[in-house]
Amino acid sequence: MHHPLPIPNPSDYGLSPELGFLPNEAPLERLPDDYYAPWEDLVSDIPLLHHGVLQDQIERLPVLSTSRLREIREWRRAYVCLAFLLHGYMWGGEPRTNIPPCISNPLFDVCEYLQLPPIATFAAVCLWNYIPSRDEPTHQLDTLMSITSFTGTFDEEWFYLVSIAIEAHGAPIIPVMLQAIHAARSGDEHTVMESLLFFREKVAEIVTLLDRMDERCDPAIFYHQLRPFLAGTKSMEQFGRPDGITFTFNDGRQQTEPRSYRGGSNAQSSLIQFFDIVLGIEHTGGEGTFIHEMREYMPGPHRRFLQDVAKVADIRGFAQARQHSHPDVYTAYAGCLEMLGALRGRHLQIVAKYIISPSRKGNFQRRMQQTAGHCRQEKEKISFLGTGGTDLVPFLKQTLQRTIEPLTNI
Repeated sequence: MHHPLPIPNPSDYGLSPELGFLPNEAPLERLPDDYYAPWEDLVSDIPLLHHGVLQDQIERLPVLSTSRLREIREWRRAYVCLAFLLHGYMWGGEPRTNIPPCISNPLFDVCEYLQLPPIATFAAVCLWNYIPSRDEPTHQLDTLMSITSFTGTFDEEWFYLVSIAIEAHGAPIIPVMLQAIHAARSGDEHTVMESLLFFREKVAEIVTLLDRMDERCDPAIFYHQLRPFLAGTKSMEQFGRPDGITFTFNDGRQQTEPRSYRGGSNAQSSLIQFFDIVLGIEHTGGEGTFIHEMREYMPGPHRRFLQDVAKVADIRGFAQARQHSHPDVYTAYAGCLEMLGALRGRHLQIVAKYIISPSRKGNFQRRMQQTAGHCRQEKEKISFLGTGGTDLVPFLKQTLQRTIEPLTNI
């Protein structure tokens, strides 16, 4: 069979051979040019500033130009700083929705350069916001550190670091599965099977990493202290907060209409979406729409890599066609689906522990009960929105169902 489309080369999209979607070089801890010290100094103080003080401090910032940013790491660090300042401004006191030029001007320039929306994404809080240990740069969970934080808690840091360690552990899957696509084209069952066995083993490691979340991240601290900062500006009206933010500029650009964005979410991990794409798991309906929307929150090159892999991935058809002639290939494929299903099941349990359970216990529910005009069913729904703004439990159950669906639809 003739395949006109070439199999994507990860390095063409800025992916690291060893670290996948994590950067080739460790992110900068601070912008080297002192011109940007006002951003860096305020960002480092975010956890120390009390209710409303951060917002006042941000309003006093000068409007800085991006013209002194040089290499890619500086642009990424500028994005991290501005994303944290933006969310600190929106949610670090009474909600503020009119974003001043000191954030709007440089943030739009940086986001245009990095091909990201002007909001804190997974790239801002995880991918470009960590450093490996200088003694042991292995990306093991216990050797990583976060750079920038909203709360200054170990819990927040650990929440980000688990995601970063997952990205690092899963990175070797990328070249192996691209090799499997190549092998499938030439009918090489053995290589496809070996690749699938490797995939399953690595996803099992990721499940083990996810199991470590509660070692150092307390659900109450996550829910009450960190989660409010990660919120976007979509579906916020039901929390008594306005939907959308308005960016104002001082350089002749017009004030825009209010814009709504999703908050930072692990659904913005390109690695997890790569797993689905390469195994031919198709999410449809509401959760499919959301998953595709999340690609708009990935750095441009990562988004394009996923789109291009989707055009050539044919492992599912290859394995299903050999269910009887080469059952070991199909068994290896089925094992990958089951392990990915296990990963989604563990994620659902973590959501129950970190979002659903604290929301039932906390002041949040009591506040909602005092809000007139909400029936109980609606209050329950409000409580369980993810940071990306989805109604969590049905969404996660649906993605889990789609993951294992190929096993039942043969």
